[in-house]
Amino acid sequence: MKRRSSPAAGKAGKPGRKSITRPSKNVKKRSTRPARPGATRKSSSGAKRQYLDLYTKELPVTLRVLKAYPSKKEDFKPHERSGSAIRLVHTLIMQNAVVTDAIRGEWKMPPNLPPAPATVTEGVASYERGAKALIEAVSAAPESRFFERLDFFTGPGQMGKIAVRELLWMMLLDSVHHRGQLSVYIRMVGGKVPSIYGPSADEPWT
Repeated sequence: MKRRSSPAAGKAGKPGRKSITRPSKNVKKRSTRPARPGATRKSSSGAKRQYLDLYTKELPVTLRVLKAYPSKKEDFKPHERSGSAIRLVHTLIMQNAVVTDAIRGEWKMPPNLPPAPATVTEGVASYERGAKALIEAVSAAPESRFFERLDFFTGPGQMGKIAVRELLWMMLLDSVHHRGQLSVYIRMVGGKVPSIYGPSADEPWT
């Protein structure tokens, strides 16, 4: 009596049951779990988050410096070619406005800038309003806005195209620079310099 051959053991080219190949133990199974937000794109929301993190960290420091400047000393400047204290305050206010217009897509030349305050007290209030508007505008902007380009100064008497994110960082870093100038003015007019990135002689940590 002949042994029956298995249907799966048919000769090549003849119909038969297909053999099942077992997956190798070394092959990793594809995960069916949904990816975490931002996992596929590491840069997703990166530009916005980086800027907001640093701006909101520097904001209270800038306010401390502004509020530390003595009243009735607005016209002080250490040299005839230096800007006055109130001009430095106004510069910080204008930088907030530049960022807000740029991120909203409303930047134009000549720019629409807020007026200069008469006193440092007025300047503090104006700066706080501008900072609030800036944070709201940046928070609401799409990530793609940071990579769009606009016209801005690129040198003496020169205009060119720069990315919005470049403008935002330029304004933030320049505001830190002018804040440092104002902190020097505070000492020179008899005020007390607050802690900025560490202790000061007037605000020690020990």
